[in-house]
Amino acid sequence: MDLLADLNPQQQQAVTAPPGPTLVLAGPGSGKTRVLTQRIAYLINHLGVAPYRILAVTFTNKAAHEMKARVQRSLGEDLRGLTIGTFHAICARWLRREAQLLPVTNDYVIFDTSDQEALVKQVIQEMNLDEKKFRPGAQLAKISAAKNELIGPDEYPAGTYAAEITKRLYQRYQALLIANNALDFDDLLIYVVRLFREHPEVLAKYQRAFDHVLVDEFQDTNTVQYALLRELTTAKRNLYAVGDPDQSVYRWRGADYRNVRKFQEDYRDHQLILLEQNYRSTQLILDAAMAVIDKHPGRTRKQLFTERQGGVRLTVHEAYDERDEARFVVDTIFELVDQGAYKRGDFAVMYRTNAQSRAVEEAFIHARLPYKLVGAQRFYGRKEVKDLLAYLRLVHNPADSVSLLRVLNTPPRGIGAKTLELLQETARAANLTPAEVIRDLGESGPKSLFAPKFGAKAAAALANFGLMFQHWTSARGELTVLQLFDTIVERISYRGYLIDGTEDGEERWENVLELRGTAAGRPDQSLAEFLQDVALMSDQDTLAGEEGKGVILLTLHAAKGLEFPVVFILGLDEGVLPHQRSFDDPEAMHEERRLMYVGMTRAKDRLYLLRAFRRSTYGDSSVSDASRFLNDIPDGLLAGQKPSKGQRAQASYRQMTSWEPPAQAPSRGRAVNLSGDPRGAGPRTPEPNRPAPRPEPTNRTGQRLSHASYGEGVVIDSKGAGADEEVTVAFAGMGVKRLLASLANLQLLKG
Repeated sequence: MDLLADLNPQQQQAVTAPPGPTLVLAGPGSGKTRVLTQRIAYLINHLGVAPYRILAVTFTNKAAHEMKARVQRSLGEDLRGLTIGTFHAICARWLRREAQLLPVTNDYVIFDTSDQEALVKQVIQEMNLDEKKFRPGAQLAKISAAKNELIGPDEYPAGTYAAEITKRLYQRYQALLIANNALDFDDLLIYVVRLFREHPEVLAKYQRAFDHVLVDEFQDTNTVQYALLRELTTAKRNLYAVGDPDQSVYRWRGADYRNVRKFQEDYRDHQLILLEQNYRSTQLILDAAMAVIDKHPGRTRKQLFTERQGGVRLTVHEAYDERDEARFVVDTIFELVDQGAYKRGDFAVMYRTNAQSRAVEEAFIHARLPYKLVGAQRFYGRKEVKDLLAYLRLVHNPADSVSLLRVLNTPPRGIGAKTLELLQETARAANLTPAEVIRDLGESGPKSLFAPKFGAKAAAALANFGLMFQHWTSARGELTVLQLFDTIVERISYRGYLIDGTEDGEERWENVLELRGTAAGRPDQSLAEFLQDVALMSDQDTLAGEEGKGVILLTLHAAKGLEFPVVFILGLDEGVLPHQRSFDDPEAMHEERRLMYVGMTRAKDRLYLLRAFRRSTYGDSSVSDASRFLNDIPDGLLAGQKPSKGQRAQASYRQMTSWEPPAQAPSRGRAVNLSGDPRGAGPRTPEPNRPAPRPEPTNRTGQRLSHASYGEGVVIDSKGAGADEEVTVAFAGMGVKRLLASLANLQLLKG
């Protein structure tokens, strides 16, 4: 098979580049995944490189699986020797292999973010610190930032009192991780780099193992990831990096797009290849996106082009407030679906912060329009899922006291907070783990040396748990993950606990069954492999198969790597996008610009850019300025009125503060084709999830009114209709008042 067939000249150059350091800067939608997979196939098929001598690294499990499947299809060979995976998954595997050189054993567990926060909180309590002043999440972020820069707990700079506290927290946190035979996500990378630097024989082994190292999304690497790649490729120098600095939007978690520049400095003989042909968007969308990103200083410019010339002009819409903004989104979706042009899974609504989803969700719920919220609550972050994973982790690693403390009284067994505290103190005094104390209570019962330290009731409850725990750990070698899962769920009566003892019990039980299905779908995995895969699962991995079920709602950060026919970007106001935190930080402002560029280039056919004349922030409503990014886009690419930067045009002000019925506004109550039938013609039966036509309120948002006592004001919300209509009005000098329209005798003001 000709591996270069259907590749454009730039892609062919990238696939056939000679061995040596190669940097491929790939614009959005330019087929970089295809280039990477064809590059791997080219190495194997044309250069004779054995698959097991190739290492390909990416950032999500989804991307890794897709890459491996594509290589398999290209070559039609068994590629089990090929190593493709995420940084964390690959490093986790290597660490288990080299565990004899680590402070943990090869059956270590991986603590996720909530486990890490629980551990930091435990340290804060041990140190008698004020949790409000030293918040666990903030302290964990500082620790993670240090790890991403390869700064250990003893090297942490402590020039201030606050930094000294963080250093002590970091030291104790790391000690507790080891005591729990656990690693956090950052440790997976740091320990590998340290192994390479402190044990030359280990480094030499992995350098010999891999002739070629390829990395995807190179702009998102952090200091420790770049160090890992450098160590691996120092000898043979075959580092093939694909990325786009213009799409680097993860600075907040350590990603540094300047690693691209560092690559160019460290490998001065590198080959630079640009991928500029886009296969996703219309040329008009690309021109608009380039107009925004071209204002970014110090970048290698790419001239994006596509065969999809022209296209629909970008729609700019200025709503009155965030509710009106959300209503415009809903009405537009209904209108486009009604025309038969799109189905509801073709739409994505993007915003800068998660808090912005509230108004959108309310509008979708009110219109009974199905949606999928990405990233707000990961499946593997739900309580019932984490509970059962904690049981499995504890059976796998009895030293995991974080999991033990989570499940010891879940479901309730009469083991209270004081008993848990006493259990930890007893274990520390005996130089044992809490699990060992419980196991002894289970084996010896009242004769246990530890029994007198607890009351009879508490000792019996701990002993009963100890017996169950002993049974599970004894049987784990003989049971599959699914069998062990079923044994635990049945023994602790977890279904009854959820159905009878919690809200939304049936829905929670469905999540348990979904987790069981995950275990059933991996019959050959060991418990360690199952827990590792689950711990490394990302939000985008959990999105697979959900795209067609409803409109996708997600942050701009979560949108990276995705694409949709129609995209709405909300909140294009100064202080929202770009975010106000970036105003005094040039690097942060550059990232806001890149974030806007990422959002715009997710759109295939249509792009809607929305802002609000007035926006509420934490309950305070104020008039906002249009985002500077809107003003970067040439007028000829836009449809709709483009707000002026730094000023509120008088026409816009009059429009927003006087009432005029919108011309040809879509009716939110009519029957619309939501079935996805592209024909979109002929009579339709209204869907059951479409709301029945409802009476409209007399008073509308933006309408100017007069009240006998409060004077003139502007309607900012209206609910109900007829005698039950309730209107909220902002009166000049009198504040916001909520009135019953039928009794308030409000007078409409014209003009």
